[in-house]
Amino acid sequence: MKIFSFQKKYNIPSVDYGLIWTSLLLLGIGLVMVYSASIDIAASRKSLDYQNYYYLLRQSTYIIIGFIFGYITFLIPVYFWQKMAPFLFILGIILLIIVLVIGVDVKGSKRWIPLGIVNFQPSELVKLFTVMYASDYVLRKSKQMRTIVKGFLPMLGVIVLTGILLLRQPDFGALAVITMIAMGILFLGGISYKVITGLIILAPISIYFLIITSPYKLKRIEGWLDPWSDPFGSMGYQLTNALMAFARGEFFGVGIGGSVAKMGYLPDAHTDFLLAILGEEFGLFGVAIVIGLFSYLVLKIFGIAKESIQNKKHFSALMAQGIAIWFAVQGIINMGVNLGAVPTKGITLPLMSYGGTGILVNMVALAIILRIDHDNRSNMRGQYYK
Repeated sequence: MKIFSFQKKYNIPSVDYGLIWTSLLLLGIGLVMVYSASIDIAASRKSLDYQNYYYLLRQSTYIIIGFIFGYITFLIPVYFWQKMAPFLFILGIILLIIVLVIGVDVKGSKRWIPLGIVNFQPSELVKLFTVMYASDYVLRKSKQMRTIVKGFLPMLGVIVLTGILLLRQPDFGALAVITMIAMGILFLGGISYKVITGLIILAPISIYFLIITSPYKLKRIEGWLDPWSDPFGSMGYQLTNALMAFARGEFFGVGIGGSVAKMGYLPDAHTDFLLAILGEEFGLFGVAIVIGLFSYLVLKIFGIAKESIQNKKHFSALMAQGIAIWFAVQGIINMGVNLGAVPTKGITLPLMSYGGTGILVNMVALAIILRIDHDNRSNMRGQYYK
């Protein structure tokens, strides 16, 4: 593949180094915190051969694999994803069905497909496929996006089908993220304001219906509203320990490795509640840095989307916006859960929490963003590919 340059007045790097360094910082902080949060529990488990570095080693391996897949993804032209979007989404639906049949049951949820030494979580992959499919859908239906029957209802049907499969696992957190991704892309793609108004009205009603029809979800909401009423029960235990971890950390934390909550008091400390351990060990200062890095990352991605719009690369723009919405929504939900602002649910912090599928898919998504940005910069330099 040759690159011919016709205009060299732009002295622009081929990639956005600010985006790269921000992503690497989040990955690095996450790796350190995964080790710190898991070292005591890993050292105490016979099933892990008392290896205190067990989760560190696996997370490091996931990140290395993520770099490999990310590099391969960066080499793939963006139009390939548009062409394959419907087929990839169908693959995602098939995987969601498979996990219900042969999935591993962990704490009452069947979210993982066993692959020997590792487990694979299809819902993480479906988030990326939703970005691709919704972006392609908006462009294919561009002339019908303001109509309810031909523009909105087909996509609603797809979301409902996905939601049914996710609720069967159950994985309400993934459903919330995927729904927000799809609705966000539809909104940015020009969906009718009447539809948006209807969704704003119907969404709370639908959520209320889901809660009252599930005794478990109702108890979880009650535990969230008043976790201290049952601090040792299943509904209040995680949140009360997370809040105590933040309180103990104060402004500058107790120092790395000094957390008490991670010593068996806070379940899933290295996954869903990683931020609480970071808050205990690095205090408000450390939490503010992580929030700042995530904010910068999301704004950077939205900036890349804006450049794609200016270059008339609409699929690239919608994909970038979808990934930005994904990272923002999932990050906000996870942070909200840790801080008690959102009911407790199993959802990880992008690029930081322990988990092979999540880390891998997050890094692939960032590689797509880097490819989009690279194409924008090539366009600005007056280059074309032949």
